[in-house]
Amino acid sequence: MPLPSDFPAACEEAWERVRNAPGFLTEREARFLALVAAATPARGVILEIGSFKGKSTVGLASVAARYDLGTVVAVDPFTAPSSTDPNLHGRPSSYQDFAATLTQAGVTEHVEVHRVYSRDLARRWNRPIRFLWIDGDHTFNGAKEDVDLFTPFLAQGGIVALHDVLHSFEGPIRVFVEDILGSDRYGPAGCCGSIGWAQYRPRDGASPSIRAARLALARRAAHLIPLARRGQQLRGLAKLRYQLYRALVPHGDVDAAAWAESVSLS
Repeated sequence: MPLPSDFPAACEEAWERVRNAPGFLTEREARFLALVAAATPARGVILEIGSFKGKSTVGLASVAARYDLGTVVAVDPFTAPSSTDPNLHGRPSSYQDFAATLTQAGVTEHVEVHRVYSRDLARRWNRPIRFLWIDGDHTFNGAKEDVDLFTPFLAQGGIVALHDVLHSFEGPIRVFVEDILGSDRYGPAGCCGSIGWAQYRPRDGASPSIRAARLALARRAAHLIPLARRGQQLRGLAKLRYQLYRALVPHGDVDAAAWAESVSLS
């Protein structure tokens, strides 16, 4: 779909909701998620894997409500502890905070919540997906499982995005490089902040120009994988190398109109 003429106002509205919510999402990333939700040229639902306290959820729901895109499907067991989830300081669940975030933002009715692991939801999933937002288990096996289970439901032109591909977690960066950028099922791709995204384009993903651009990004991002395998506690030379390689991966602000044009199917 084309970029809505009132998208700047919609993006501001979404950001105001996001900025007041607890969680871990930069303004650049939040605005990009709003753009993807508003301008992805595909039919289907928005599925969020990993909701924590609802920061990205309210932004997606804000856009979905404004443009009548249906409810945002959010799946998360909301349990702790986890090796990759933020520390809840002894509390067993983030669900009450999540519910409070939705209420405060006024978007509760626009979110369909599943308090289960994503693999459990996948057993009964049968809906096309226009935007698959993955911010759950950051281990390699966990991130790969989410991609393997749900990308078969991506609609033509839909977007898959993973959070923290440019942080020192092995799962998101490996899956992004190996399973997404390395596959001709995908077309345009890029990074915004620590979000890695690609468009599902099985009809023309193998075209020379699209493949070349995707693989060029993969080559740059692949330098991060050996360092991410070491875990989050990078120090000294390893930390400097990681910062250098990360800087070589384009991940700045995205021009909304240019992005919408780049993923257009017309």
